Amino acid sequence: MFKKITSAWAFAALALVCLASFSMMLWASRTDSAIDDELAHIPAGYGYVNQFDYRLNPEHPPLVKALAMFPVAMFVNPVYPISSPAWTTEVNGQWDMGTAFLYNSGNDANAIIFTARIMPILLTILLIILIYFAARRMIGKMWALLPAFLFALDPNVLAHGHYVTTDVGAALGILLSLFFFLKFVESPTTKHLWYAGIAFGIAQLAKFSTPLLVPLFIFLVLVLWLRDMALQWDLTDATRRAKTFFFYLCRRAWKLMLIFVIGYVIVVYPIYFLFTAGEPIARQTADTQQILASFSTGPTPAGQMCHGMRCLADLDITMSKHAITRPAAEYMLGVLMVLQRADGGNTIYFLGGIRGAGGWIYFPVLYLLKEPVPTLIVVLLALVLALWWTVRNSFARAGGAAIRWKHRITGYLLHHFAEFGMASFIVLYWGYSMHSPLNIGIRHLMPTIPLIFILAAVVWKKWIMKLDLSSFDLATIARSFATAIVKYIFLILLLAWLALETLFAAPYFLSYFNEFGGGVWGGYHFVTDSNYDWGQDLLRLQTFVNAHPEIDRIGVDYFGGGNPKYYLGDKEVNWSSSQGNPADQGIHWLAVSVNTLEGAIQPLAPGQSRDASSTYAWLTALRSPANATGTWLGGSMGNVPTPDYRIGTSIFVYRL
Repeated sequence: MFKKITSAWAFAALALVCLASFSMMLWASRTDSAIDDELAHIPAGYGYVNQFDYRLNPEHPPLVKALAMFPVAMFVNPVYPISSPAWTTEVNGQWDMGTAFLYNSGNDANAIIFTARIMPILLTILLIILIYFAARRMIGKMWALLPAFLFALDPNVLAHGHYVTTDVGAALGILLSLFFFLKFVESPTTKHLWYAGIAFGIAQLAKFSTPLLVPLFIFLVLVLWLRDMALQWDLTDATRRAKTFFFYLCRRAWKLMLIFVIGYVIVVYPIYFLFTAGEPIARQTADTQQILASFSTGPTPAGQMCHGMRCLADLDITMSKHAITRPAAEYMLGVLMVLQRADGGNTIYFLGGIRGAGGWIYFPVLYLLKEPVPTLIVVLLALVLALWWTVRNSFARAGGAAIRWKHRITGYLLHHFAEFGMASFIVLYWGYSMHSPLNIGIRHLMPTIPLIFILAAVVWKKWIMKLDLSSFDLATIARSFATAIVKYIFLILLLAWLALETLFAAPYFLSYFNEFGGGVWGGYHFVTDSNYDWGQDLLRLQTFVNAHPEIDRIGVDYFGGGNPKYYLGDKEVNWSSSQGNPADQGIHWLAVSVNTLEGAIQPLAPGQSRDASSTYAWLTALRSPANATGTWLGGSMGNVPTPDYRIGTSIFVYRL
């Protein structure tokens, strides 16, 4: 009876957490305009489900985009402009097609955008539930609520969970794949093999960072083999060890290969087959050739052999020419495009300067500035405790002799392999991300966030529940229980702090920074783009202009996926720094995205360049700089001209 009551309470609490998360994402979804990536993902996804054609946005897998468009097709049924040059002649004309589809075809852009966001929100809720069930297997019903709560009320999750983008979908796919892979390791039945394979395939349809699961699973299989070999070494006949352990390795490798085959052949291939069925083969080949024209060393000259990575591009082009292999070629094209873009980096504003890449410190700094302080306390305290226990146990003695590392490691891997697998992915993914020059947002860390929270919850449970009951001294036992209660209260206070922090940030979740990062209103001093300004405030600018009848015309220098002309009509005048002061042309209002301002005003790192007319020098001469939050920022991080009005968090309005 007690177990049933506990389960009921746990599920009720989980339902409330999911409801709170859903409500806040829905709120933000209704008030945010299209962000930059949605301008490409929405028309691409509709092309998949409406035309069965994958010519748009091949650099991302279809899962989130296609799911988002099914309710749009069912309930909105918009006009899809297949006569637009963005569809007929441009190669991957995703951005122009987004403008044509959302704003220039007589469709209700707001209805399309809001309806499209329903499925990403539901996928985020599904991920919260999956976090709970994955954690429940490790720490029990009630403690599993901790990582679910941390994730559900994380402002960064609430921000990216309601957009038609791939980051939360990738987190869902990776956790799902890890969950069933570890379940198969625990119970290697045929049923669990199929579950692991299907989950792996779903992950590959989410984002092209998920192929990192391939080296991860290979590594984990090798670790399992070494663990089993260490456990069975003394129990195996010396003359048969080589043959026996080689057989163990081959059997594990074979089953892992079956997981990969099921994922790619049974899941990925049919989906790509469906979504490429309507695209002419000649069109796919021509697009592939042009997209990969600059890949690696460029096209291989006729009569010569390809070299290095270029061979992959040539193979992909060849595969695109045949009906059977073209779905695989489309998937492979996406992988190659991601590799090509990662090598090229991305120009960003970060810590007071314009850089070609953020460097290895980019993601650690972002994590410390954009995760809520109570969440950081939970995670960092767990990390410190785990490291302390590891160091302390390393010097522990049993029976007067040092405990053998072999027994310690094999024992850990035998009883805590799930934790080891999750930690291994975090290290792999963070290492890859910190090495990559493509540093464009904390959203790229999203696949590791659920795993970090689960592992933190494991440590907190061990820390709080560690009671000293070895003594019959009532005072000692009472102190132990009192200490546990204090720890519980401390954790509850942290969670309450997180809930209030998130509520006060609503609905500006994308621009959330913690107190060290200047908060919701000051985070742009550190970094912009998808961390702060992704174009989400255009609807709020429309409301502002409508509420100010004195605005007859307004210059707009906007960054994002919205369309100022669509929302502001004839009052909008497309503007840029190079056009000078709009007041000289009788336009006395100017709206500028803060991402654009930072890119124009901040100093350039070595190797970067920009036209002198793009620096908004005339605006900085007119207005004093906005104060950076916190005196320790220093330097040029606070030199954005102070606006007269601020729309949402990201659009600065100047009355000239």
